[in-house]
Amino acid sequence: MRFFSDNAAPAHPAVMAAIAAADRLDTAYDGDGWSARLDDAFSQLFGTEVAALWVTTGTAANCLALAALCPPYGGVLCHREAHIQVDEAGAPAFFTGGAQLMLIDGAGAKLDPATVAGLADQIRPDVHQVQPHALSITNATEYGLVYTPDEVAALGALARARGWGLHMDGARFANAVAHLGCSPADLTWRAGVDALSFGFVKNGGLCAEALILFRPDLAAATRIRRKRSGHLLSKGRYLAAQILAMLDNDLWLANARAANAGAARLGAAAGGRLLHPVQANEVFVALSADEAAALRAQGFDFYDWGVGAARLVVSWDQDEAAIAPLAAAIAAL
Repeated sequence: MRFFSDNAAPAHPAVMAAIAAADRLDTAYDGDGWSARLDDAFSQLFGTEVAALWVTTGTAANCLALAALCPPYGGVLCHREAHIQVDEAGAPAFFTGGAQLMLIDGAGAKLDPATVAGLADQIRPDVHQVQPHALSITNATEYGLVYTPDEVAALGALARARGWGLHMDGARFANAVAHLGCSPADLTWRAGVDALSFGFVKNGGLCAEALILFRPDLAAATRIRRKRSGHLLSKGRYLAAQILAMLDNDLWLANARAANAGAARLGAAAGGRLLHPVQANEVFVALSADEAAALRAQGFDFYDWGVGAARLVVSWDQDEAAIAPLAAAIAAL
C-alpha cells in the first residue's frame, strides 16, 4: 500500500547478507578489500577505466561530482526542477565553495541542446558575470522521463564544444538503463558524461551510493573532498560490500526492471490521468483532492504533487500482488 518513495523500500536480502559478510576486521576507511574492488568492478561494467567512490547519499555523490567539474566562481547549468536545485538545501554551493546553479526550463524536467545554448549565449564572456563550467542532467528525470543515448550525446557534444563538464544525476540510473535496454556505457561516457552519481539506495541498497568518474584524473582531488565533507566512513567496507552485492549478477538491473514493470502496470490503469509517459518507476497522475482522499481511505500512501496531481513510486520489492490493488482502485475512480 506504500507508493510514496522508493527511498523507503527495504534493502535487498543480498545487500544485508553482504553487510554481514563484511562484518569482520579489515583495513579502515577505503583501504579494505571490498573498496579496492570497486574501480575494477565498475570499469568492467562500463567497459572503460573509471574511478569509483562510495558515499552515503545521493546529495554527496551529486555535489562531489559538481565540485570536481566546476570551480567556486563558476556556474552549473541544470533544469529548474533538478534535484540539485530543489531538494539539496544548497549543498551544491556548499561542496563547490560557492558555484552558482543556472536554471533552465524544459518539459518533463528534460533539457535540450538548443535551450541550454540559448541560456548560455545570453551570458557575457566577461569578468562581471558567472561563466558556466558544467552541465548537470538527471536520468531518469524528476518526472520519470528518460534521456536516450542520442539525447545525452547531443548534450555531451554541446558541453565539449563549450568546454563544460557533464554530470549525470543517476539516482534512478538503473531504471533508465532498464527502460532503454542499452548498455550503461552508451548512456554515459560514450555520450560525453564525465561523472555519474549511480544510485543504489532507491534500488535495494541500504546506505551506499557510487560516484563514478569517467575521468580518473578527477579522482585524487575528489577523494580529498570526500574526506573534507565528512563522507569518508572509517568502516567503508560496509558501503562497498553493498554496492558489490548489487553489481553481482546485475541485481541492480533486475531490481530496476521489476520496479519499472510495476509502474507500467499502474500507468496502464491510470489511462488518461497520466501527466507524463511512464518510462521508469514513477507515475504522475491527475487526482482531485476528493479522489486522493478516497485512495488514502483505502490505505494507499503517496505524495501529492502540486494541486490536482499525485506521484506514485514503485519500489523493487513490490510485485503484482502489491500493485494490483492500487491499479484496480485507480481504474475504479
